[in-house]
Amino acid sequence: MPKMKTTSSAKKRFKITATGKVLAGPGKKRHNLSARSQKVKRQNRGNQVLRDQDAKTVMQWLPYGLPR
Repeated sequence: MPKMKTTSSAKKRFKITATGKVLAGPGKKRHNLSARSQKVKRQNRGNQVLRDQDAKTVMQWLPYGLPR
């Protein structure tokens, strides 16, 4: 059985914590920021923990975890 390939975009966009949770940067931060309130822009700083359903999908893209 051949090795599975890791999705290259996933290894650039996600991080996995020591407890197995998946961190991702929030979306909607690139353009049209004048249409968003200051509160929304402030809450989108940093990384966010993905929900279990989304984390399960991301882990399928990373069959062996993130490369070191």
